[in-house]
Amino acid sequence: MHVRKFGAGIDFPDLNVDMKVTSIRQPQSSCPFRSARQKIFGLGYALLIFVYEKTDDPVAKTSRLEILHAIFVEASRTADFQCTRGILQILANNGNRDDLMAFMFDRNLPLDEIEAANLANEILTTPPELGYLTISNALQWRLQYGRVIEEAGKVAGILKAI
Repeated sequence: MHVRKFGAGIDFPDLNVDMKVTSIRQPQSSCPFRSARQKIFGLGYALLIFVYEKTDDPVAKTSRLEILHAIFVEASRTADFQCTRGILQILANNGNRDDLMAFMFDRNLPLDEIEAANLANEILTTPPELGYLTISNALQWRLQYGRVIEEAGKVAGILKAI
């Protein structure tokens, strides 16, 4: 198994898994932006998330690091929750390509009209699964894991080890 060096991409490329380590105080991390498609259909790889709590002891000049959660998120569940929820609602209401494109533009997804039309066509033929990340728009996206922590072990595709 290959393990890539820090900052070089997916941590376990042979497994198609990226590892994230984050504090419970602000459970989030950065993620390289590739395309708006990732917000709808997922990042394209699974996540292994370790959530920790750090407690400092200034008198002893030590710190305690406790792993609170170890969560595996299947690639199919790595899309944006609000985006996929809205798309699935549009489809449930017999929405069409124009409705989907308007939704994508309303959500300020980073795409042009041609990309939006192509994505809308793909959504109509292959609807996305409900994602559980919160992905904020930027050139370096922020992945937020609060919902994943809450739903781990309760939802198919989000496994909780700790």
